Amino acid sequence: MIDNILLAPYYMALKFRHFLYDRGIRKSRRAEVPTISVGNVTVGGTGKTPHTEMLLRLLALEPAWAGKNIAVLSRGYKRKTKGFQQVSPDGPASAYGDEPLQIKRKFPHTTVAVDRDRIQGCSFLADPVKLKTSKKARKCIDKDMQAQDLIILDDALQYRALTPTVSIMLMDYNRPVFKDRLMPLGRLRDLPERALKADIIIITKSPAYLEDSDKKEYVSRELMVRGFNPQTCEAETPEGRHVHIFFTKIRYSDIETIFPEGEHRYSYSKQAVLFTGIANDRPLAMYLSDTYKVIEKLSFPDHHAFTPADIKKIGKVSDAHPTAVLVTTEKDSQRLLDCKKIPGTLRQRMFRVPITVDFLSDEERSAFISLLDSKLRG
Repeated sequence: MIDNILLAPYYMALKFRHFLYDRGIRKSRRAEVPTISVGNVTVGGTGKTPHTEMLLRLLALEPAWAGKNIAVLSRGYKRKTKGFQQVSPDGPASAYGDEPLQIKRKFPHTTVAVDRDRIQGCSFLADPVKLKTSKKARKCIDKDMQAQDLIILDDALQYRALTPTVSIMLMDYNRPVFKDRLMPLGRLRDLPERALKADIIIITKSPAYLEDSDKKEYVSRELMVRGFNPQTCEAETPEGRHVHIFFTKIRYSDIETIFPEGEHRYSYSKQAVLFTGIANDRPLAMYLSDTYKVIEKLSFPDHHAFTPADIKKIGKVSDAHPTAVLVTTEKDSQRLLDCKKIPGTLRQRMFRVPITVDFLSDEERSAFISLLDSKLRG
């Protein structure tokens, strides 16, 4: 009872905000080109960046979109710059945010940009001529950027001023939104029913193998939908809307060095020290435990900018375990590359774990691609 009273102001503020957009009192616009929004209603931990990367890979293989100009637009969480910025692979995470920089470094030929104003960002990407006259984009990296044919909006589910062509909502298999609570008592940053407003729901971090009966049982138990058909991946919401539901799994790859001076021999160690600045490091720790004995874990806040004091702390643990490999995430490694005073001995031992996501079956992947293509072209 007390908890509900404490959350009431936040709950009512969210309800009122969505009411204004739903009734058209506050306006929502569409971009000049097709857009895909990838987001969630929770604070971190659902895999937005790996799923954005998955979309880039899938679209590059789809005949209708192969060869097209596909951009990624993010707000650039915790960046120190303002306005519209094109992401340079040689730039610092502090200028763009760690996730946009990671995407740019993995997809160097893809235009990646950051802008808190998504409408403005989409406008610049769809019509780069505007970049030449806008003071808000005067620090743009590439003045010869081509007009984009499709824009993927990273973490834009709450940005209601822009209506995407396709809305994708991500939900952690182990943290269903209808069993969570609003912040600060839970991890929800928006109302759980907003999940059912998306066109597509992707259940992330699912077990590698699920029978159709398992999927059907999970959906009926954890989501407020009815009539889920695992073959068509379609269900009906209480409001009568049709929503498509898919399941994806995490794939970790072998650890790799972060810095050029990294010593590969440390990857053969039997012990590992895990240090991360992410919402949930448990899946990664479990993966590492198959190969290494994780003898110590250092947990920093999500999107944490590593300080000299943090590096000293990692170095102290490293000294205590001189043969252990030091392991972190891809996202964290982007911020580590900004640190100029990491001793060479630490650089040699620091590794990261590449991560990708994929659907549980080829049939599910094909169904997703077909659905996405039809919505984008429709």
